[in-house]
Formats: sequence, C-alpha cells, structure tokens
Amino acid sequence: MNWIESLQIAIHYMEDHLLENMTIEQISAKAHISPFHFQRTFSLLTDVTVAEYIRRRRLTLAANELMQSDHKIIDLAHKYGFETPESFSKAFRRQHGIAPTEARKNSTSITSYNRLVIQLSLKGAEPMNYKIVEQAEFTLVGIKQAFSYVDGENLRGIAKMWQEAYTSGTENRLFELNNGAIHGLLGVCVDQNEIQKKQMEYWIATAYDGEVPEGLLSFKIPASKWSVFEVQGPMPESMQSLWKQIISEWFPSNPYEHAGIPELEVYPGPNQPPQIWIPIK
Repeated sequence: MNWIESLQIAIHYMEDHLLENMTIEQISAKAHISPFHFQRTFSLLTDVTVAEYIRRRRLTLAANELMQSDHKIIDLAHKYGFETPESFSKAFRRQHGIAPTEARKNSTSITSYNRLVIQLSLKGAEPMNYKIVEQAEFTLVGIKQAFSYVDGENLRGIAKMWQEAYTSGTENRLFELNNGAIHGLLGVCVDQNEIQKKQMEYWIATAYDGEVPEGLLSFKIPASKWSVFEVQGPMPESMQSLWKQIISEWFPSNPYEHAGIPELEVYPGPNQPPQIWIPIK
C-alpha cells in the first residue's frame, strides 16, 4: 500500500468519526504511519493541518444542519465538538463570515469544505531531478529544539528557529565547521513520538567529523540508501512543491519505500540549489 492509499484510508476514518473525539494516534494508525509522519505528509499534500481539516468539515456540516433544521444552536455546538455556544459561534463566524443566528435567519451563503479525496497525479511534463546515493553512517553537529506537531505549531517554530540561527551567527559557525560527508547546512526532522507524544525534534546542523564543539550537540544519521532531489526555483515555494511531488508522484511510481530514518533538507550554500534527501529501501 502506498502513501496515497494509506492517507485516503485515514481520511475515510476521519469522515466516519467526525462527531467523535478522535486522537491523531487513532487516525495515523489507520494509515500505518507514525503520528508525526502522518501529520507532516497530510499537511504537505493538502496545505492544512489534520486539526484544521476536521474543524472545517465539522463547521460545514454544522452550517448545513443549522439552515435545514430548527435544532438549538447550543445542541449543534455540542454535537460538533464545541464546549460552549460562544466557542462555536466564534469558529463559525471565522469560517463562514457570519454568526450562526444570522445564517439561520437569512439563509445566506456559507463556506463549504467538501470531503477530501487524494488522487494520484501523473505529470510527465514536470521533470524531477534526482540521484540514488549510498551513504555510510555520519555525524552531524548543531542545535535542536523540540516542537509540538499538533495544529502546525512546528511549522511556525521552525521558521523562527532558522531566523534566530541566522541573526545569532550560528549558521555561519556551522558552515565553517562543515567537514563531513554532506556539504552545507542541514535541516533535520526527528520523530520523538515514542519518547514524548505529539512532539518532534528539529535540528539545524552540519556534517562534522571530530570532537563536538562547545555549545553544540551531536546526532548520528545511520547508513542508508538515499534518493537525492534537487530543488529548482525560488524558495521556499519550490521546496514545498517538490515535497508534494515526491509524496504524490515519485513514491507511487517507483519501487522504493521510506527507510524510516530522518529525512534531510540540505542547503549547500550560495548559488547552489538546495536538496531533499529521502532515505529509501
């Protein structure tokens, strides 16, 4: 079963249990993917978090029922997972642009988010430049932070972390230390779900051979076969677009599986295209 099929099974599960209190662990288990990788893959393909998708779908169904029935707003709020009518009204207005009472009174238009269907996209006109690399175990040194991956918190935190690394001079220091197997700066996501639920660890690091420098931490990347993709075009849009292509087109069309160790985003330096390293087996 490929990633697209796995995600669709999980989406079917979400839709069948929209009125229940689902956990990300329950949802990702249907796809046979870790909670971290499920949320990351889902967000890359759909441009929304799992929590936001569920929220949008519940508010779509709630609006339809509101305008087609005489059920009390407080009952609808509880039915669709909101603790109070106030929290329901606030979320309803944010999505639909009007309050629940106005929607019922005026039978006005609402914003509908339909059930999601992920389809394989076959595009021969958009080439993907990649190569297969065998790489022995290597050590990276750098800085790390833990982020919650619930509701996209990690995406906001990682962008801020890179900005702080730039202004503090950490990026330049890591570039100067770089003497290992891969040239440049590395962004590395490490799933911490087995240790700390709903958390991931993010590293800004570089490949380095030697004693760990003061103020930095080290992390070993196991030996693996890698598929290395070049990012073409302006950043960061091109990086996100390539991630989508890898998940939705490359994996379903090739005989490889993800090897289950951290992926790498590699930034070789000025005038050199960034790369995405995917561990494969």
